[in-house]
Amino acid sequence: STIHRKVLNNRRSKASNRNPNETLRLTFVIMETEEEASRPMTDEIYTNGGDDESLSQQQQRRPIISGEQLDIEAYAALYSGRTKISRLIFISDKCNNVSMQLEALRMAYDEIKKGENTQLLREVVQKIDGRLGPNYGADLAWMDSVDRRADQRKEKLENELNAYRTNLIKESIRMGYNDFGDFYYAHGALGDAFKNYVRTRDYCTTSKHIIHMCLNAILVSIEMGQFAHVTSYVSKAEQNKTDLDPITIAKLQCAAGLAQLEARKYKHAARKFLDTAPELGNNYSEVIAAQDVATYGGLCALASFDRAELKAKVIDNINFRNFLELVPEVRELIYDFYSSHYASCLDYLGNLKANLLLDIHLHDHVEKLYTQIRNKALIQYTHPFVSVDLNMMANAFKTTVAGLQKELEALITDNQIQARIDSHNKILYARHADQRKATFQRVLQTGVEFDRDVRAMLLRANLIKHDYNLKASRKI
Repeated sequence: STIHRKVLNNRRSKASNRNPNETLRLTFVIMETEEEASRPMTDEIYTNGGDDESLSQQQQRRPIISGEQLDIEAYAALYSGRTKISRLIFISDKCNNVSMQLEALRMAYDEIKKGENTQLLREVVQKIDGRLGPNYGADLAWMDSVDRRADQRKEKLENELNAYRTNLIKESIRMGYNDFGDFYYAHGALGDAFKNYVRTRDYCTTSKHIIHMCLNAILVSIEMGQFAHVTSYVSKAEQNKTDLDPITIAKLQCAAGLAQLEARKYKHAARKFLDTAPELGNNYSEVIAAQDVATYGGLCALASFDRAELKAKVIDNINFRNFLELVPEVRELIYDFYSSHYASCLDYLGNLKANLLLDIHLHDHVEKLYTQIRNKALIQYTHPFVSVDLNMMANAFKTTVAGLQKELEALITDNQIQARIDSHNKILYARHADQRKATFQRVLQTGVEFDRDVRAMLLRANLIKHDYNLKASRKI
């Protein structure tokens, strides 16, 4: 563009000495050339289905979860409490990037120092292993101070609880056990915290007390990975529907969704996350973020829903759309999947995968979910056609023909695709049912059912006409 500008300027200077009209014409040429030079030179090739979206709009898709290195600070800001620390430690354990590991451990260390869990600090210090300097070592003075205050606090709570038991004041006893649960939870004794939270059930006098107990038990159970308890206490809390506010209902839906996800019941998990109300917001940051609801729910729905369900329960779901707006890449891959833009959909999945493997709840399910989503895409691609060119299909799914053939063979063997493969010509031929034969069979079956129903009606009419039922009842 610089060379063009110099040449045209020279031509314009020469023309100015000859003809003013020539000068004006060259000025317009220069303006047009500069506009063309300023435009981005991109060659967009769409393998399967077009997309009119501009490059600038595509570049604006920068959610926290992306193909780039995870922004740990922004990610950690979504959470609070113990789950924030657990997620940071999990990232440091699973990530291969040393700088990310140290950043996660540094943030975990700082977060632990805000609380009272000395055992967790020792574990993080051991993982840091002096790599962050003297400021991130074993702070013995802080740990001694916290442990000393913890002993005093525990003794005070025991004395208060014993006094409440003596006086048999149910509300005070409930509060005493609840305080003990909070104390143990803050210090990392999750088993003891769970026991004390559950003990408050015998002293609950209102349904709100029961709901509060259930939420505490659910929180600790998720931290311990005891998702059977989560399902149980979600059910107990939902029995008190009249006292459940929208935020609490959303929390229970998320907890139930996590339990179903852990049990690998992806369709049930998807339904729970999709039913989560937008009132959740940041109100459950001690367990899950709103972005997680979109990611978990979207991927589980893609892996388990058919096309009609995906349209009705995900794309047309106004409430869930609020969550999807927080994670544009998940939203776009769902729309691309439904629109049969498989190349773009698989690109989004590929970009998301590295960071999803760092998610404390989703990492064990990523491979299975991805396999199910890809299989559904393959099935959906082949369904409308009588024959499919494997070379074109391999190009659409960004794989080799040999690899695609193996995937299709597995689906055909599993009876998920009704087809056969011409290995020589690399063509997939669908085995469509004989519609004419099927129609005749349905007509014959309908005729048989009609004949049976008419005979039954005539028999009943004759029985009533001859008063047969009445005579039979008299004999009895």
